[in-house]
Amino acid sequence: MKKLLLLLVVLLNNVSVFAQSEEYSILVKDIETLQPIENATVVILKTKQVLLTNEDGKVTFVLNGGSNVQVSEMNYENLTMRWTSLKENEFIVYLKNKKENLDEVVVSKENPQKTLQKIVSNSKDKISISHRLKVYVREFFMLDNQYSYYNDGLVNFQFNKNNTTTLLVEQNRSYGLLETDVSADLMGYNLNNIMENYSNFKYFEPLLDSKAKKEYDFTIKGHAKNKEYYVMSVNPLDKAKEAVDNFEIIYDPVKKIILEFTISVTPASLDKIEDKTKVGDKNITKSFVKVNYRWDGTDYYLLSSNEEIGYTVILKDKAKNIQVRNSFVTTGFNKQNFTYSESDVFKEKSLFNKRNKILTNYWDISGFTATDEEKAIIASLEFKL
Repeated sequence: MKKLLLLLVVLLNNVSVFAQSEEYSILVKDIETLQPIENATVVILKTKQVLLTNEDGKVTFVLNGGSNVQVSEMNYENLTMRWTSLKENEFIVYLKNKKENLDEVVVSKENPQKTLQKIVSNSKDKISISHRLKVYVREFFMLDNQYSYYNDGLVNFQFNKNNTTTLLVEQNRSYGLLETDVSADLMGYNLNNIMENYSNFKYFEPLLDSKAKKEYDFTIKGHAKNKEYYVMSVNPLDKAKEAVDNFEIIYDPVKKIILEFTISVTPASLDKIEDKTKVGDKNITKSFVKVNYRWDGTDYYLLSSNEEIGYTVILKDKAKNIQVRNSFVTTGFNKQNFTYSESDVFKEKSLFNKRNKILTNYWDISGFTATDEEKAIIASLEFKL
C-alpha cells in the first residue's frame, strides 16, 4: 500500500510539473518605429536558455514555472522583464534606440591591421576554453531558384582544448527531393568544420598577413549606436588583384574581443572574376557570412551565424544554379563536458539524408523561430516526401 501511495505521489508531482510548463511567444519591436527587431538576444534567466529573434522580431520558448527574461541588442537599451508580466500566446516588448550617433573615425597611433591581429588573437584565447554548446542548426537548399531541400537539427558541440569539436545530434529532420546529378553539391555545410572556423576565426586569415595592406583598405570608426564598440571596415583596394571580400567587424576595444563580423561580396567584385567553363567548375554568384559572439560577463562563445552561398555548377550538358543557406543559433552554453560513448558521436559531414529523429517540436522552441514564410517553405518540402 505504501508503494502504491508513493507511486501516486510521484505521478501527481509529474502532472503538476507538466501542467506548469507554458509556451510563450515574445515580439521585440522598436519603441519609436514599431518595426520588429531582428537578431535581438532573449535570455531566460532561470534556465540560461538563449534565443534570437527572427525577421519578424519573434521568439518562442517553453517556461516551467517563473523566470525573468532579459532582452538585448547592441543598438538598443537592455530590458529585463519580470516573469509575472508575461502572458501566454504573444507578448510585445519595446526597446529604446540608443541614438548615440558616434560614427566618427577613430584616431590611433597603431596601424589598424595590427589592431585586428591583436583582437583576433585575444578573441581566440577567450573562446578556446573547453565548453559545449547546444545549437539549433538549419539549412535551406535551392536548385535553379526553387526550394528543393531542407534540414534542421538540435545538436551539441563539445569544444576540445585544441579548438576541435565533437558533435552529437539530439534530434533532426530532413525534407525534400534532390536530383542525383547535383546532389553532391547540395550536401550542406560540414558542421564540425564550420564551427571550428568560427572558434578559430579562420575567416580573418587573409587579412592578418602583412601583404594584405597591398590588397585591402583598413578603417576604424566609432559604432553609430553604441559608444562602447568600434567598427572596422576592410575593403578591397581598386588595384587589388585577388581580394574580393568586404569585411565589417564590430569589436570591444577595451576587452579586445570581436562581437560581430560580416563578410560579403559585391556584384562589382564578382565581375572581376573570370567565369570558369570546364565540367565540374563552379562560378560564385553570391557569398555572405554574418557571425555573432556573446560575452555574458564571464564567458565568450558563438551566439549565431548565417551563411549564404550561391554558385553555378557546370555539368556536361547544362549549368545549374545552387544556393545554400545555413544558420546556427546557440541556445545553451555549458562548461561541463559531455558524457557519451564513441558510438554516439556524429561523424558525418552534415545532416543531409540522416534518418529523421523527432522527439519534440524542437524547431519551435530551440532558439530561432521560423517565420510564416519559412514555415510554408518547410511544409511544402515535407509534402513532397
